[in-house]
Parts: sequence; structure tokens; C-alpha cells
Amino acid sequence: MIDAEATRPVLWNISHSWILYAMWAVSMAIAGWGVRRRLLRWQVGGGPGLRELLKDRPGERVRRVLLHAVAQRRTLRHRWAAFFHSFLTAGFGILFVATVVVMLDDRFGIPLMRGAFYLYFQSLLVDLFGGLVLVGVLIAALRRLRRRGQAKTNEVRECEAWAMLALIFALAGTGFLVEGWRIAATADPWGAWSPVGYLVAQASRLVMSDGAMVMAHRVGWWLHAGLFFGFLAVAPQTQLLHLLTGPLQIFAARLEPSGAALGALDLEQLIEKGEPLGVRSHQQFGWRELLSFDACTQCGRCTEVCPANTVGKILSPRDLIVQLRDLPVLPLAASGAAGAASSITSTVPAASPEALWQCTTCGACMEACPVFIDQMPRIVDLRRYLAMEEADLPETMQAAMTSLETRGHPFRGTQSTRLDWAEGLSVQTPVRTMAEVVAGEIEVLLWVGCGGALIERNQQVVRATAQLLDAAGVRYAVLGREEKCTGDLARRVGNEFLFASLAHENVATLGRYGIQTIVTSCPHCFNTLLNEYPSFGGKYEVYHHSEYLARLVEEGRLRAERVAEQTVTFHDPCYLGRHNGRYEAPRQLVQLSSRRTVEMERSRQAGFCCGGGGGMSFVDEPRGARVNQERAREALGTGAEVVAVGCPFCMTMLEDGINAQRGDRQVRVLDVAELLWESVRPAQAGQEKTDG
Repeated sequence: MIDAEATRPVLWNISHSWILYAMWAVSMAIAGWGVRRRLLRWQVGGGPGLRELLKDRPGERVRRVLLHAVAQRRTLRHRWAAFFHSFLTAGFGILFVATVVVMLDDRFGIPLMRGAFYLYFQSLLVDLFGGLVLVGVLIAALRRLRRRGQAKTNEVRECEAWAMLALIFALAGTGFLVEGWRIAATADPWGAWSPVGYLVAQASRLVMSDGAMVMAHRVGWWLHAGLFFGFLAVAPQTQLLHLLTGPLQIFAARLEPSGAALGALDLEQLIEKGEPLGVRSHQQFGWRELLSFDACTQCGRCTEVCPANTVGKILSPRDLIVQLRDLPVLPLAASGAAGAASSITSTVPAASPEALWQCTTCGACMEACPVFIDQMPRIVDLRRYLAMEEADLPETMQAAMTSLETRGHPFRGTQSTRLDWAEGLSVQTPVRTMAEVVAGEIEVLLWVGCGGALIERNQQVVRATAQLLDAAGVRYAVLGREEKCTGDLARRVGNEFLFASLAHENVATLGRYGIQTIVTSCPHCFNTLLNEYPSFGGKYEVYHHSEYLARLVEEGRLRAERVAEQTVTFHDPCYLGRHNGRYEAPRQLVQLSSRRTVEMERSRQAGFCCGGGGGMSFVDEPRGARVNQERAREALGTGAEVVAVGCPFCMTMLEDGINAQRGDRQVRVLDVAELLWESVRPAQAGQEKTDG
């Protein structure tokens, strides 16, 4: 039975407690000064104000804060990080509540430190969670030691991190020492309810007299108080600022899918004001971007999942964000591309053009970030300045841009036309262009895309898709020679001028024909049409071909005649999966077509890029540092006989990678539409392969 009289003196052995409030005032003033410095820094950036933000789905924002700031859902994906973050967060939360309880009891006379609440919460629970803080610090220290040398680090920041861990450990440790000395000196009858403090008390009795423990308690108590208020004062001046900025960033972060993360530039207004195109100073970032820099915890998860960094390239999303954060809020001096880069590289080598042009824009960094920082769009912001102001692009990327401007597609060496894929196609209804059909006659527009129409291997994918639509009785048409590149490549390379020009032209063409529903086999076209064309007045119902074909199967308009005896693994295209959350439809088609399926180690949200996005399909990567080779090794490691894809760029990159490594193994790379066509019409599919 719990003794209702269980309690302890709140400030035993302590006099002049008013000093505590003076220390609190000083620490709050210093902390407030640090927070104000950051607020002033954020105010340099533009963008919608806080009032507008609070009107934008506030309930959804609060829910995300609860899930990811309080419950730390993203952090919990990583075992050791989950341990120490959870221990530290929960421990500090409980200790903070315990401190408030003491204040309410002592200053306001609210009798909380009594009976069951005192024993169960203020003694047992607080002690256990204080112990978790110590364990969390030790795990964090061991993890930091293990990772030392694995990535570039700022020495000052590294020393600061160790100092903060030491401060937290000292804060928790002195708390237990003070508690133990009190229990021992007062012969506290309820001391055993504080297990860690009780152990300290038992050990202290072996080596200290009662008088020594009383003196040690008094000195230790004030030391503990000083550490606590010192912690409050310095936190906003250090990496611990993320305790404040992390939840704020999670609340303020983008709610749209990451495929819509690239904001449009008002090019006319920028030119009229004489402002640079793209980012070269902190002032050109919005306040939410500046907030996100301060929210970075430097955990390195973005860099751990970055395909470029994984294969040994110098790009590190973490280092880029940290280095942008550490730059002064002044325009970066720039004269020429080298100047633009040197203004960044003088402080942050990871922001050199070489690193910026290594990004595949896969979005893995954004998916991994526990505080929802948009690293990839910041890279594109910097690319925009290099591309539009300095014309400082890799030579092969520049050649692709030139081809886009003059030919409407990026493949300068191809002799194919937009309709070559349809030649000799065996279908009941011949492929027609929008110019040949009557208004309202078709159900969908088949957007073929540059990669589908102009790359010979990918033409087979478009043929399979067209045959499936025909077999299902879908009335469709194509734009043919009126179709231009959606501009995905131009935007991600940083040429917003060219992207805007292509977008306006395509939106006008689609509007002229009254197009409402679009099906495409290219996730890059899918993403651009769905998420980026609405800013240019083009709002459509857009389907990736895997979605639309899965829908036809569910409606009974397509039926599998056989299931192949083969093992298939599916590679998630970044712009279909991670950027837009479409994971199930392509897998449904694979499972419908094949007897056995197996997942790669990195799949779905954690999928690994093929290496072809962000313009990297047009860059000759050095041997030994090719992203597609890394993904090909993983695909071959599953033992699958077929690697299924749902993107023309993934097709090219993975075929190259797998053919270079498969040896004598027979491994095919097939689009999900090709797999389904083999299943729906096996005889015709075999003939189609022969014809191709």
C-alpha cells in the first residue's frame, strides 16, 4: 500500500533560492538573443508569410508535427538513431515536466510532491527516464565515434557536438549525484523508489561521511542548476537549436508531393527588377528555406541515401545544407560561373559545380530527412544560376539543352521521328494523331515522351502499351509531331527559361484539342504534366501507364492468359514512386504476369535511383562511380531473371548496368507493359518481339 505521506523537502539543504530566478532570467535573455538572431536571419528571405501558412491546412501540419517531431516516426526508421533520439527526447520531456512540478509545489504551494504521484512519477519514472538520457548520450557518442572519418565534417561543428553531448551527460549525471547524496544524508525512507539515485546513495555511504555528503550535495546542487541554465542559454547558439527549429520546420514544410517541390520562377519580374536568375545569395531563398537550414540536425541520413555519394562522388546533401546555413546573410560575390561557385566554395567545397551536377534529383535525401528539408530543390536553385546566368553546364548537358531548343527533344544523335514506333504495329484500330480524330472521340491521350518515341529500345514499350490499350478497346490518340518534350530535363538542369517555353507550348497544344486525360509510360512526363503544368494553366487527369493498365485489368477489359515461370524484381522509378507515391500499380502488373516476384534490398520509399534523372542520362560518368552499376548489382543480387521497370530512362540505365555485369546469366530488363503484353497475348507478344 502506498504511503499517503510519501514526500521529500523540495529544496533541502539549499538557501537563497532567489538566485535560481536570477539565473533563469539571464539564461532566458541569452537564449532569446540567440533565437532573435535566427528570426532576423529568416526575415531576409521572402515568400508567403506566417499568416498565410497558418491558413494552409493547419490540421494536417499539426498532425505531422505530432507524428514526426513528437513521435519521431522518420527517426525511428534507423535503429541506433531511434534509440538515442528516443531516449534523449523522452528523457528530457519527463525531466522538464518534473522540474515544472517542483516549481509548482515550491513557488505556488500546489501539493503535487505527495503520495502515489510523488513515488510513481516524481521518483520512479523520472529516475528511469533520467537514466535513459545517460544511455542515449552514450549511444550517440559511440555512433559518432563509429562514423568518424566516413564523411566530411566541419571540425568546429564536430567539437561543438561533442561539447553538447558532454554537457547533457554532465547535467544528467550531476542530477543523480545530488539525488543520491540527499537520499543518503537524510536516510530517505522512500529512497529506493529512485533506483539510480539509491545506487548512488549506497555507493556514497561506503566512501563519504554524512557531513561530506551534505557539503557535496550543496555544491553539486548549484553546479547542476548552473549546468541546466547554461544549457538553456547556449542551446539556441548551437546545433541544439534544432530542438526549436525542427518542429517549426516540420510544421512549415511543403505538404505537396516531392514531385511538386520545384517552385516556378517569375522570370519576367526577375528580369524587370534586374535580379539574378537562380540563387546566389541568402536573400533569394525564402524564409522557409532559411528556417530549414537551421533545422538541419546534421544526422547525415540524406547523404547516406544519396546515390551520387554512395558510389563515391563528392556530393553530400548534408554538407550542402550545413554550408548554406553557415554562410553570412550577404550576397555571394559572383562573376562568371567560377565566381558563382567560388563564392560558395570559399566556405563550402560541396557546393562546387562538380557536386551540383552530380545530383540525380531522385529525392531520396528529402524522403530520409527527419525534419523534412528539401535538399534537392536547393540544388536546383543553385543550378539555375549556373545554367541561366553563367551557361556553366557540363558539355553534354549543354548539348542536350541545345537539341531541346532546336528540335524539341534532347537526343541530338537520333534520326527517329515521333511516330516511328507505330510503323507496322498490329492493332485493330490504327494509331491516330489528335489532328485526325473528331473532338470527344477519344478516351485518353497517349503521351509517348521523348524517351519512348526516339530511343529504339523504348519504342517496344510504347508498342506494347498501345497494343494493350487496343486490346482493351480504349479509344486513344497521340500528338505525333506536335508533341514536344515536357521540359522535365530543362527544369532539373536549371534552365527555367527553356522549361517555361516548352510548358507554354505544350499547354497550348493540349488546350487546343481539349485534352482532359493523359496516359504516359514516362514517370518524368507524368510528374511534370501532373504537378508542374498546373502553374502554367494545364490541369489534367494524368496516369502512369502502369496505373491505367492496372485499372483496365480490374475492370475486366484486360485479362492475363498465362503466368510466366520466371522470377521478377521491380525497380521503382524515382519520379513514379518516391516523388508521387505510386508503388502498387506496377507491382500488380508484375504479379499478374509472373509466377514469382522478389523485392530488392532498397525498394519503395527507400528505392535506389537508376542514375538517369536530373540530366545525368546525358553525362558520361567515370568508371567505378556509376549509379546504374550500383543498382544493377543490387538487382542481380536478387537472383531474378527479369528486372521490371516503368521508365524509359530506367530502362536505358539498367540495361547498360546489367549487361555489363550479368556475365553468362540470362537477365532481361522489361517494362511492366511488356510483361503484361506477354501475359495477355503470348502469341502476339512473341511475334512482336521478333518483329522488333
